[in-house]
Amino acid sequence: MIQHRLAPSRTRTPEPPRASSAWREGDPVGRRQFADLGPLALEGDGLLPAVRLAYETWGTLAPDGSNAVLVLHALTGDAHVTGDAGPGHPTPGWWSTLVGPGAPIDTDRWFVVAPNVLGGCQGSTGPASTHPDGRPWGSRFPHLTVRDQVAAELRLADALGIRSWALVVGASMGGQRALEWAVTAPERVRSLAAIATSAQTTGDQIASFHTQLTALSADPRFRGGDYYEAADGDGPHAGLGLARQIAHQTYRSAQELDTRFGRIPQGGEQPLAGGRFAVQSYLDHHGEKLARRFDANTYAVLTRSMITHDLGRDRGGVEAALSQITARTLVVAVDSDRLFLPAQSARIQAGIPGAAPLRTLHTPYGHDGFLIEHAQLGPWIREHLETAVHHPTD
Repeated sequence: MIQHRLAPSRTRTPEPPRASSAWREGDPVGRRQFADLGPLALEGDGLLPAVRLAYETWGTLAPDGSNAVLVLHALTGDAHVTGDAGPGHPTPGWWSTLVGPGAPIDTDRWFVVAPNVLGGCQGSTGPASTHPDGRPWGSRFPHLTVRDQVAAELRLADALGIRSWALVVGASMGGQRALEWAVTAPERVRSLAAIATSAQTTGDQIASFHTQLTALSADPRFRGGDYYEAADGDGPHAGLGLARQIAHQTYRSAQELDTRFGRIPQGGEQPLAGGRFAVQSYLDHHGEKLARRFDANTYAVLTRSMITHDLGRDRGGVEAALSQITARTLVVAVDSDRLFLPAQSARIQAGIPGAAPLRTLHTPYGHDGFLIEHAQLGPWIREHLETAVHHPTD
């Protein structure tokens, strides 16, 4: 049931945020580990001369490596899948209900690896990282594709000595990478779970992503992407916040926003006198919150990687690519999703040989249902992962 809670009213003026909230050398490390993976030639033009991935792990890798699980995060997620907030981790784990001791992905049994995506801002090589000339990459950071990101993750698996994954699981942008893993390296993915995602970005999705990028770049404090030396409060927070507001409307359903907020004014504000409705305050809150924990360039780099996402590129089309997947596959749709539509999940399920019947999360929360509806999603993932027990590494 949707609870009618209004976004919090501002009671004090917060400290101005840093120009970028990317993790930088010298910041608390927290649970992060790092793997230096060498140079990486990119799918488009470009080369990253040195790639580092930050990652976290939980559990113990079996001697034969058969119990490894790869968890891939969404656009503004990171490697901190489970655990408390603390030094180095400004927010608690984003999937703690599904990953941990006794959870559906039980870390007493499975060795879980979660990398911060290439291009990310929480320790992996990205726009806030140091260029060989000693300054941040900023506007010089090259375009990345989902395949580039998976190429880096393949090297991470090699560095960890993991020949194959019992499960590769991802939702949203993480689901795109999970699908790419299963096509790029089918022999290394024994089970696959693709949740609320797509095999190919649609025109409607590209349009939404484009408006977010436009909002971001229109902020004069974005400075074309070179803002890392700006003073606190002088970064592209308005543009990043606006991009997040546009995106957040696709993360939640119309039903939820109307039921939860409707036309209720925010606190003592009067809309007829220029004040906000509660839903406006809610979006302002989420835009400001992201600006205090993320990096604008990373938002742009990862959004562009989703724009170009096409599993069928140079593979004969989407259906031909899906037909190459050999992993035991679970596909989950969200019935109220207006970012990655249920029909896109149905296309994935129909195209993968032997995929389990499509599962559908029933939720009023829209796309974010994969973060909320753990009582539905958890048992499906637990059941699917159990099949890996009977198929150890070859």
